[in-house]
Amino acid sequence: MKPSEKLVTVYKACGQIEAEIVKGRLSVENIPALFKYESLGNVYGLTLDGLGQVEIQVPSKYAEQALEILDQPVDLEEEPESTDPRPHSEL
Repeated sequence: MKPSEKLVTVYKACGQIEAEIVKGRLSVENIPALFKYESLGNVYGLTLDGLGQVEIQVPSKYAEQALEILDQPVDLEEEPESTDPRPHSEL
């Protein structure tokens, strides 16, 4: 990411954990993302009245793609395919 690139907020998370999950979804699609937050909520672990809120920002050229990805529901029941050739009983 170039320092001169315009960043666009594509998501507002209620805390660092949610922000990391969202950033991971974008990272899988090769979309660079940064966090913007005020530090006081992070220091005290507060998530009320905007404290602890984290904005996920991406370069403007990725904004539309990022919003499409984040609009897609996440299937929490789906298990990722293992690349390990051994059966589960041997793991």
